[in-house]
Amino acid sequence: MSGQMDLFQDPLPAPDPELVALAEAIPPHVRFGTSSWTFEGWRGLVYEKRYATKQAFVRESLREYAAHPLFDTVGVDRSYYAPLTSEDWRAQAAQLPPGFRACSKVWGELTTRVFPRHERYGERAGQPNPFFLDPPRFLESVLIPLIEGFDDHAGPLIVEIPPSPVATEPRAFAASIDRFLRGVPSEVPLAFELREPALLSDAYLSVLRRHPHASHVINLHTRMPTVREQMERGAIDAAGAGAPLVCRLMLPPGRRYAEMKEAYAPFDRIVEPQPKMRADVAALIEATRGVCELYVLVNNKVEGSSPLTVRGLVEALP
Repeated sequence: MSGQMDLFQDPLPAPDPELVALAEAIPPHVRFGTSSWTFEGWRGLVYEKRYATKQAFVRESLREYAAHPLFDTVGVDRSYYAPLTSEDWRAQAAQLPPGFRACSKVWGELTTRVFPRHERYGERAGQPNPFFLDPPRFLESVLIPLIEGFDDHAGPLIVEIPPSPVATEPRAFAASIDRFLRGVPSEVPLAFELREPALLSDAYLSVLRRHPHASHVINLHTRMPTVREQMERGAIDAAGAGAPLVCRLMLPPGRRYAEMKEAYAPFDRIVEPQPKMRADVAALIEATRGVCELYVLVNNKVEGSSPLTVRGLVEALP
């Protein structure tokens, strides 16, 4: 079907020859991409095509994004806020070329341990989530629709564990990860992303090592240790045999999402370079060479423009 659809689509602009040449420097075990793709400020960086409406841009721009010479992965954040249907996934798959892999987030209703004390959660605010890492609900609402509609393009599933208003004992948290991994198919790569440093424990990393389909997301995030510090804690070794590793570059240490969004919009330039982050990612790329596949996903809030950050990371490769 996707091949038939292509017959009726306008041809995409020719890729920038400079970027095509630059892409040759990317090691075969590395995939670069951004944490989402629907940013109109990327015109001239990623997008050249004119879209009739903003809605058309959101609906159709993944095809042009995936043609960018430096990108062969992308983050799907939308699936965190509500589970996507198999039809949703088929619509996304129809825009992607063979071999392109996307990293989608698991629905947040399954990854939240205790609901935040916020009015939008109503009576659930501050209460434990009875469906936290629930294998049957994960299979029904997340995995089956994904496999039915997107299997050829599915990369690691990102299990983002948001901060909890109630402290969790690290060993108890590790045990909950272990129970979940025992209850889901071992063929599905699952990458766990933490937002609380205390949970990055030896017990947690030991659990991941016991499951061949599990890994830890090495992230750059305001509350977490740096990329290099997470490497030194054993995050690479914690990846199961053959499991891909994901690095998500989200927020510099100590920064707030809303603050960076306001300062960096419309995300069309580098505002605040992060040389330490870039050096850490270069070290991570080298450390994973010959070990595992590495997905590097970049957020606009890291330096101001994730396409330009990706370009800078590639330009720094030997």
